[in-house]
Amino acid sequence: MSNKIKDIITASISVKEKVLHDPVMLDKLQHIADEIVNCYGHDGKVLFCGNGGSAADAQHLAAELSGRFYFDRDPLDAEALHVNTSYLTAVGNDYGYDQVFSRLVKARGRKGDVLIGLSTSGNSPNVIKAFDIANKIGMITVGMTGESGGKMKDMSKYLLNVPSGDTPRIQESHIMMGHIICELVEEKMFERKK
Repeated sequence: MSNKIKDIITASISVKEKVLHDPVMLDKLQHIADEIVNCYGHDGKVLFCGNGGSAADAQHLAAELSGRFYFDRDPLDAEALHVNTSYLTAVGNDYGYDQVFSRLVKARGRKGDVLIGLSTSGNSPNVIKAFDIANKIGMITVGMTGESGGKMKDMSKYLLNVPSGDTPRIQESHIMMGHIICELVEEKMFERKK
């Protein structure tokens, strides 16, 4: 049993090492953080969407921005689009689950806002539809996917395609990358109090 546990940890580390040694990926992380800082500098917002574990990660990262990350500071406007269950079930029932995110993006998204979509396959229909609307509005789209990027590859201004096809390993790297972005944004926007 302990060998299985070690194999899982080793696989997770291996994927993260691939990210660590990918200068293009590291550069994208910095550019995304800069785009978010610019968005907030123009009174914008960051919206997140995903399904299942990716929804949990979307909500987690939105909370890091709207609450706090490393230190006490003013809140930043960030929200995961699935958190209103009455909305989610009404739109899912009346229009179809594939439209649950796109309708909110259409209502809340503005040019220059950021939409971060998490999908390990890159092919989640509701995230794809949200990206379609976001791109039409002029939002900055950030896709967090697995290795292939799926359909989101061609719809994302910035694609963070984790070099793996294994869903748990992809999600572990998504949360790492999300934390990096949150830390960079917080440091750039706020001076840490001693």
